[in-house]
Amino acid sequence: MADNIKVRTEKIDYASPLYLQVRSLVQTKIENKEYLPGTAIPSDNEFAKALGVNRLTINAALEGLVSEGVLRRVQGKGSFVVGEKISRDLERLQGFTQTMDGRNIDFSVKVLKKHKRRAGKFYGLIFDMDPEKYLYYIERLCYIGEEVLSVEEIFVLDELVPKLEGIDLSVFSLFEIYGFYGIELKEAEQTLEIVRLDKREAKLLKMEENESVLMVECKTYDTNEQLIEFSRNFTRSDYCDYTVHFKR
Repeated sequence: MADNIKVRTEKIDYASPLYLQVRSLVQTKIENKEYLPGTAIPSDNEFAKALGVNRLTINAALEGLVSEGVLRRVQGKGSFVVGEKISRDLERLQGFTQTMDGRNIDFSVKVLKKHKRRAGKFYGLIFDMDPEKYLYYIERLCYIGEEVLSVEEIFVLDELVPKLEGIDLSVFSLFEIYGFYGIELKEAEQTLEIVRLDKREAKLLKMEENESVLMVECKTYDTNEQLIEFSRNFTRSDYCDYTVHFKR
């Protein structure tokens, strides 16, 4: 049985389709926070025993919730609550912290790497800088509760934020740090692409190698139209979606 989750005996109306009643029951428990995002719900056998119906009925009910993106089945582990997706607006200039603030969502950031590195040819072209000059490189995981939402790679001009190495990025967002240095952000260019994960990225996101995720590349500019930051974000599509608004 899933940790700290019990199945109470529920009344079933045999006059209506059983699988729809079971689906509604589980959906209600998720909406009422009895089954929380990221946690496993009781097994098919436990549901069948508590409700007095067969496993095929339970399976049909849960598969319906899987197809709706409410649950995720993991072979050998059970069914897990996915929870509400995080919607990110591609038209708004905001980072992960700004997106989460005000949404009453438990979120956190874990920095895996933060160090200086030479720009090299590829990033030298992106930043229009000498390949021998330095950038700050940051790799971090973004969490919703205990679930990994995304992996981010961020490159920042060293000369504009010279003390970045000593700042705790789990406390201050990059947007806040730019403000410390008087950098006013103006606009960004974002590119959205569906890509397949390599072995390391898959491990960080707790997914399988070659699974598809959303990749967003972003170039952020200041009011002087100087490129300040280049980022690459690999986001789980089952936890997050992106919105673009079109106007006529």
